[in-house]
Parts: sequence; C-alpha cells; structure tokens
Amino acid sequence: MKVSVVIPVYYNEDNLRPLYADLKEKFIDKIDYEYEIVMVNDGSKDKSYDVMKELAAQDPNIKIYSLSRNFGSHSACLCGLAHATGDCAIIKAADLQEPTELILDMVESWKSGNNVVLACREGREESKSQVGFANLYYWMVRKTSLPTMPKNGFDIYLLDRKAINVLDSLDEKNSAITGQILWSGFKTGIVYYTRKAREIGTSKWTLKKKIRLVSDTLFSFSTLPIRFLEIVGCLSFAAAFIWAIVVLVAKLAGNIPVSGFTTLFIFNLFSFGIIMISMGILGEYLWRTFDASRNRPPYIIEDSNSDKDEKSAEKRKGGN
Repeated sequence: MKVSVVIPVYYNEDNLRPLYADLKEKFIDKIDYEYEIVMVNDGSKDKSYDVMKELAAQDPNIKIYSLSRNFGSHSACLCGLAHATGDCAIIKAADLQEPTELILDMVESWKSGNNVVLACREGREESKSQVGFANLYYWMVRKTSLPTMPKNGFDIYLLDRKAINVLDSLDEKNSAITGQILWSGFKTGIVYYTRKAREIGTSKWTLKKKIRLVSDTLFSFSTLPIRFLEIVGCLSFAAAFIWAIVVLVAKLAGNIPVSGFTTLFIFNLFSFGIIMISMGILGEYLWRTFDASRNRPPYIIEDSNSDKDEKSAEKRKGGN
C-alpha cells in the first residue's frame, strides 16, 4: 500500500521545514506502508521552492513541482493529484493549521471501504470574521448547490484512486474541487478536528479569492443565478403591470393633473439596473463557456525534481 500526501504551497517558506518535521514525527515514523509527499509550488515569489528543493534532497520520497505562475489552489491540487502515484492521496495544507494525526485517521477510514474521506471542522481557533465568512459560504452552498456539504465545510480530504481518476476525467474550468468531490457522490467517510490559528506567516486567502470561490461554486453547481434572473424579471413585470393599472385608473379618474416625472425616472433607473445585472450574470456564463472552449491547460509546470515529469506544460482535464 502507498499513500500520497499532496501539499499545495503558496508563500509558505517559513512553514515548510516545521511542516516536514511534523509529518515525519506524526506520520512517516508511525506507518508501516509506503508513502510519498507531492509538493506543488503555486507560483510563490518567496523562497518556498528553494526550501522544497532542500527537503527533496533530504527525503527521496518527496516530489516537487513549481508552476510557472499562480494558477490558484484548485489547479495546484489538481497538479498534485495528477502526479500522485499512491493508492490514495490526501490533500494537506502547508500552514500547519490542521493536525497531522488526521492523516492516520483518514487512512483508517479509507481502509474501511470509503472512496472519499473528508476532514471536517468541529471548531476554528480563528477570528470571528473568518469564521463568519466560512459559515455563511458553507450555508449558502448547502442551500443552493450541494446539500451534502458538511456544516462547517472541509479543505482537507482523502481520495482513493477511483475518485482521482474521476476528477481527472472531468472537463471543467473555473470550478471548485471540493464541489466536484461532493458532486461525484462516492462513498464518503468523515473525521473531525479543530482548526488551529495560524502561527507562522500570514494567510494569502484574500477577499478577492473568496469572492472568486463563491462565484465559481454558484455558477458551476447551482442554478441560482439563472433562477434569480427569472424571479426578478417576473417580479418586475408584475410590479409594472400593477403600477400601470393604478396609473391608468388614477388618470381616468382625474387624480393625476401632472405626469409624475420623478416616479418615471426612478422606475427607468430600476429597470436599467435589472438589465445590467442580467447582462452581467449571462456574461459570466458566456465567458466561462468561452474559457472552457479554448482548452488551455489548468496549470503549467515550470520545474520539477522528477525526470519523467519535466515538461514545459501539463495538460489534463478539469481545471481552474
């Protein structure tokens, strides 16, 4: 048996040495089966890749890849999964906020027959704003897109070879890998943990990336945007119809001596806003369709320590 641990890396130069020491103490030294660690540098401009090279020189079971630019966590995870050779692969963050002991629990759950194992949070030692956004996002996902999304969400997960092959076969861009996992519907196990506060470095999970995640989830797994247009359109038509009857009756009764230009202006401005929102939502779908049709690779590998994987570009299905 062989287990792969896939670690996307983005501005984590100070975390990588403590991360490997933690993996060695709590995972590598405790197992009696083969392992490999697949680290993917997602376009970091710090010294993360230099540290990755240093660790790979110490442990021959470490495979490292450096992408040509920042393609996003989704693509970095896809790259790691594409090059993982284990019977199962575990996605683990590089920021030391998840206990490494989780890996052992997830492997045991996989051995019991689960194709997918999710590490779900029981609690979070983080700021109220971070917890609030996360809870709101996962609530929205459950209500609009994926009812099976755990209440507190997940970032860490195990996939067996069958699940990895399914993700590899999906031809989706601008999507969320966690959504694809839930959508696939494989037999799933869950282990729980408390997410720790980050002690080293600062998070690069910006507001822009959070908004991108929300839009990718909605447009990839939900009909909410289109339903929103339909509902707003119907409500606008109903309001305009009722208002037209009210104005007509008032006009015939002689209760409107002068036309209401202010009301007309407000109504036109409201209608214009609805039209622009509609065009924006339809434009999102159109752009995503166009982006998928170009068939660009989801990531480009610039450097690697594996001779067989030294290629200027890696194409695979599914992407960011």
